[in-house]
Amino acid sequence: MEFFCHHRDRTGSLPLRDERLEAHWAYMDQYAAEMIARGPTLTADRDTLTGSVHILDLPDPAAARAFALDEPNYQAGVYRDVLLFRWRNLLGRTMWDFAGGRTGGNRYLVLGLGTDGAAAADLVVPPVTDELIAYGPLLSDDGTAWLGAAALVRAPDPDAARAALSSAPYTHVEVHDWQFGGR
Repeated sequence: MEFFCHHRDRTGSLPLRDERLEAHWAYMDQYAAEMIARGPTLTADRDTLTGSVHILDLPDPAAARAFALDEPNYQAGVYRDVLLFRWRNLLGRTMWDFAGGRTGGNRYLVLGLGTDGAAAADLVVPPVTDELIAYGPLLSDDGTAWLGAAALVRAPDPDAARAALSSAPYTHVEVHDWQFGGR
């Protein structure tokens, strides 16, 4: 089962985050085989970290919750909250398989939240996939209810990144600067 996890930083926690960097990476190294994508979100000027995204394949929702809540930065109070959803990898690849590589161009996390019962348009991959790094629907723990979609995308600007999601009836859409993570 695949899961989308977005830890969002607490205001002013950057010094603590910096102090915990090696512990964070060591923790993530334990999940290297399960990782589909990972990396920090950043402010628009790309100078300050604002969160951490991890998409990974784990046995069940309990394992995903343990992953999110045992993470060293979460335990230390770096994050204000965590979004955790079941996810489906519609591209069938990891970020390391992205033909565009780790650098070059702007990268974004696009997160669209909807409500169960809304048209689940994002269960289908958009026709243009060469700029998509990761893409899939956000689902309930049992995988039956559509709750939105998440995409990692290379785009010239946030508005172009937002276009990675369909016109499904989202109640909330966020676009965050993002970059490839890991050592």
